[in-house]
Amino acid sequence: MPQRKLPNDPKPKEWLASALSLQYVASYKPFVFVDGEGVRCSLYVSGCRFNCPGCYNKVAQNFHYGTPYTQELEDRIIADLSQSYVQGLTLLGGEPFLNTQVCLQLCRRVRREFGHTKDIWSWTGYTWDELMQESEDKLALLNMLDILVDGRFLEAKKDLTLQFRGSSNQRIIDVPASLASGHVTIWKDLVR
Repeated sequence: MPQRKLPNDPKPKEWLASALSLQYVASYKPFVFVDGEGVRCSLYVSGCRFNCPGCYNKVAQNFHYGTPYTQELEDRIIADLSQSYVQGLTLLGGEPFLNTQVCLQLCRRVRREFGHTKDIWSWTGYTWDELMQESEDKLALLNMLDILVDGRFLEAKKDLTLQFRGSSNQRIIDVPASLASGHVTIWKDLVR
């Protein structure tokens, strides 16, 4: 029987945004309903090293894909987020934690302009435990988030019935509660 391919597993601090990111954006999708709870503005950054077999956004694994992040795009995202019906921002990719220059800049502006009236979600191939051993920029980004969907996509655990996840190993984590308690706290609105 052929062995299934698995995603890459980095050592702590092996992959650094400062060395890898070209600060490119694969796409920006305003007013979407699938990238988290409520109406969201979703930024897909370019570049990922996990190389998960079956990745739904394989083209965004390339750090050269898309276009450079610009102030004009950031201003547009902030204007879109200012709509009263928009619940928040979602960061996807690619890998947001390998594009911290872009993601931190945007998240800091969201917090300056909206405080916590808009939530911030992110997907990552890193697990929570891996992020706890990571670089300062990754930890800074984690601290800006409300919700983190963690873990690599695993084809062997693929389940299209899961809420906001592609495989059953992935978790939807309440970041502020997890940071406060020192252990992973699952999102209270998770539908099992």
